[in-house]
Amino acid sequence: VMSQDPDNLYYAATHEWARLEADGSVTVGITEHAQQALGDVMYVELPLVGAVVLAAGFTGIVESVKAASDIYAPIAGMVLAVNDALADTPEQINEDPYGAGWFYRLKPEEPSQLNALLNAEGYASAVAAEPQ
Repeated sequence: VMSQDPDNLYYAATHEWARLEADGSVTVGITEHAQQALGDVMYVELPLVGAVVLAAGFTGIVESVKAASDIYAPIAGMVLAVNDALADTPEQINEDPYGAGWFYRLKPEEPSQLNALLNAEGYASAVAAEPQ
């Protein structure tokens, strides 16, 4: 299966992606694989703007018809913005996980933490190694 995961993103083994933006902020969402595994997303609980999060720290919950899954921060930082549109249209997470379905944006504490994450190829390998 060809990976649909964009090459310009960083990936956590917990199925979040991180994108470094031109202004130095980092946008976070969940991967195509994660949204497929969850099925139709009904609700998402996001962190508060101004919250300080740790790398791999809990930042919310995404609930689908099948399961509830915790969302973790790929890197440490402060929450600059959250995607309020997901309250009304959580299906954007399924339809466009790397675009309109983003979760929140961080001001990274240490941008080099991104280098500890997986690239698209590494993430695809991690997914392939998961028990089915």
